[in-house]
Amino acid sequence: MRNILVTGGAGFIGSHLVDRLLAEGAWRVTVVDDFNDFYDPAIKRANIAEHLRSQNYKLVETDIRDTAAMAALFGANSFDVIVHLAARAGVRPSLAEPQLYTETNIVGTQNLLELAKQHGIKQFVFGSSSSVYGINEKVPFAEDDPVFQPISPYAATKAAGELLCHTYTHLYGIRTVCLRFFTVYGARQRPDLAIHKFAKLISAGQPIPVFGDGTMRRDYTYIDDIIQGVRAAIDYDATMHEIFNLGESQTIELKELISLLERSLDMNAIIDRQPLQPGDVPATYADITKAREKLGYNPTTKIADGIPKFVEWFRKTEI
Repeated sequence: MRNILVTGGAGFIGSHLVDRLLAEGAWRVTVVDDFNDFYDPAIKRANIAEHLRSQNYKLVETDIRDTAAMAALFGANSFDVIVHLAARAGVRPSLAEPQLYTETNIVGTQNLLELAKQHGIKQFVFGSSSSVYGINEKVPFAEDDPVFQPISPYAATKAAGELLCHTYTHLYGIRTVCLRFFTVYGARQRPDLAIHKFAKLISAGQPIPVFGDGTMRRDYTYIDDIIQGVRAAIDYDATMHEIFNLGESQTIELKELISLLERSLDMNAIIDRQPLQPGDVPATYADITKAREKLGYNPTTKIADGIPKFVEWFRKTEI
């Protein structure tokens, strides 16, 4: 049995990763999550209800910024791998609370890397974001593109996290694998994200806010594909520091996404036009050539197939 720490392991992506690890039967999984009020903590409690039944699962409710609590956790456990997914998420909320985002996403990441150094943990997987590409005009986005033009505090904190990972690899020989997630969706998706929020509003017959003219494009990535990439990153050992895009490698307009939701829900959306929001990038589009070659990453769920799967889960949970 190997020991793994998953921060943010009660959240959307984290809880799916824990599903996978526990199903393999070869891991003792420790999850750190603070169950903050960014969205209803009861949703996270539901995400982990089955995990709590496993003898190979341990939940630690604490904040990654709490240095004393985190030091005690590492002092009492020996981890082989850290998968760091805990973060304050979202572009628009980061505009309102930039200090909170800096403290959690940068200082929290620094705390974990320092503990990895102190305890000799040699594999560190970091959940980054496509937001780091900012107003990059070249598409698709490749890992060696410059990321010096972030346009939200959230994006800046994720870029800083990647830089800290590189620093700790260079200085202390910790292998760091940074994963830039591209608009992840599927069962358990956070309620603040567009697909979930739109599904709820359309189902209730309420208007959905559409920022701009609906031509904003995103590379939507199904959760099962993301987990395949994260799982491969846990085992990656070819180089000491890498950054990988985890996307679907196709991009669709917001208005097309709304049409897919309308068809799957069999309801028409009421559109509430809003001005473009500060911090929102016009498009995301992943070049996944590197992830395919080095991680064996192979996304298989197209958006036209993923949205009906999401709606099936949504209807079960919203009843």
